[in-house]
Amino acid sequence: MKCKKCGFENKDKAKFCTKCGSSLNQLPADDNRNSNNSSKYVIVVLIIVIIVLVAAIGYLAFNISSNSLQDRDIESDNTFDSIDDDSQGDESDDGAKTKMISSSDSSESLNDKSWMSIGSYSGSGSGSQSITVPPGKIKVELSAFPIKNYATNHLYVSGSNGESGGVDWGSTSAVETRSDSFTYESSSDELFTIDYYETVSWEVKFYIYQ
Repeated sequence: MKCKKCGFENKDKAKFCTKCGSSLNQLPADDNRNSNNSSKYVIVVLIIVIIVLVAAIGYLAFNISSNSLQDRDIESDNTFDSIDDDSQGDESDDGAKTKMISSSDSSESLNDKSWMSIGSYSGSGSGSQSITVPPGKIKVELSAFPIKNYATNHLYVSGSNGESGGVDWGSTSAVETRSDSFTYESSSDELFTIDYYETVSWEVKFYIYQ
């Protein structure tokens, strides 16, 4: 066996060169490098393929999610209306009027539930109003601005079911707009009273969740 390093002829079964001591079975350094480089190239190609697959899967998942959200955003425009428009506006002291909030049946099914307006009432001065609210999950929002800080200015909304909310001003309170809100659920109609005193303006809104 000829030594690849020094060229000395050795016995066929020799493992090391008798002259220079080099291994007779060792692969050339260039062969080892080529083998290592090939392995590195294979690993790099596999990493690139994995990254491309992950990006493609993420893109498809994002598109599917976006389309699903757009479909759920379609809602019906049907709302609940209030009647007796002439009952809104200014009220004289101790005056009272009764109104009924009615609901209209929707012919389209809703994909998502949301708060829908069923009545909005506003006015000024002092007085009270009575309103019948239909059953369901109801939210009430109210706000008012006082004529002057008399420590008795207020806007209160109270229901026959014990639910209530309101705003008022103390003797040292700033003369400014104040707001309040509350929610409740009921299986039957509820009668609510709006009581207001010495206000420049006030507003009460009713919403139903469906």
